[in-house]
Amino acid sequence: MRTIGVVVNPIAGMGGRVGLKGTDGKVAEARERGAAPRAPDRAVAALRALGERTRVADSDIEILTYGGEMGEREAREAGFDPRVVGGPAAEETAAADTREAVRRFVAEEADLILFVGGDGTAVDVAETLDEADAEIPILGVPAGVKVYSAVFAVTPEAAGRVAAEFDRTERREVNDIDEEAYRDGEVRAELKAVAAVPVAEDLQSSKQVGGGTVESLAAGVAADARSDAGTTYLLGPGSTVGAVKEALGFEGSPLGVDVWHDGEVLAADANADEILELLGDRNVVVVSPIGGQGFVFGRGNDQISPAVIRRSEVEVVASKDKLDGVGVLRVDTGDDEVDDDLRGWRKVRVGRFERRMMKVV
Repeated sequence: MRTIGVVVNPIAGMGGRVGLKGTDGKVAEARERGAAPRAPDRAVAALRALGERTRVADSDIEILTYGGEMGEREAREAGFDPRVVGGPAAEETAAADTREAVRRFVAEEADLILFVGGDGTAVDVAETLDEADAEIPILGVPAGVKVYSAVFAVTPEAAGRVAAEFDRTERREVNDIDEEAYRDGEVRAELKAVAAVPVAEDLQSSKQVGGGTVESLAAGVAADARSDAGTTYLLGPGSTVGAVKEALGFEGSPLGVDVWHDGEVLAADANADEILELLGDRNVVVVSPIGGQGFVFGRGNDQISPAVIRRSEVEVVASKDKLDGVGVLRVDTGDDEVDDDLRGWRKVRVGRFERRMMKVV
């Protein structure tokens, strides 16, 4: 029997759709802006995939979890009868609750810790294991805004499958960034820990910060935009699309989404609701995959919500070197129908006129 400790950070990712670029210290503001929890649903998706895979393999799984929305509710919704080993100290959960849950899992000799959250949650889990001198492997279900660490599966469903089937582990990096600096447009990544993680193809790599020369593709996108009267352009975060913003003649928000229309910046660092309000009859989303991971949607650009994507054309831009480093492109919008529509072969702009076919998975 495999014993899996499941802990959910129920507030993880709430700041993404409302443009806060993280939730640390911003839960109240996120709620004021209308943010809704996304981690519980992603936890249920992962656990359902875990249950389906274990039934197919006719294997036994015991779920240990923390009370309420920190795992118990999600496990029961997914069809499990978990063993609850504790619960949060207050209605508003905190990092201390995650750490205490991990200590309880260690005491119960769990074979794997499946956590749902972002990099901050990954740090809490890994550092607690270090303190306990425990070699229990960990696996992340991506639910945060920042997902820089190499301990996450590429989707919630992939996490469930990996948790059910892995047979060996390897050491991987746990990174975190300074959210205040991130909101100001600066990425300060820091290695926080190294943890044992299941070996599987459906795990993401550590995010690379930076890129190659993209002036020619930026000039091509800008030229098309200027000649494309009446079209609204949604320009995503990152240095590659940042070069497009510069080619259009404005200094964009490096880690936010800017809305441009007929030579005018309609909104800088817009959130999902603001973007929806500014959409026109024809809209083009310009995004670039994350270096080292290949994610086009679902990592750092949650403001470009499924509702926005449904009403827009998508143009993916990237340097050749970046594409060589990722192999395939990935999407994880949180909406299965939108993800299905985005998957398949897609032309990626790599120069002023040149494009390369890449598979979106």
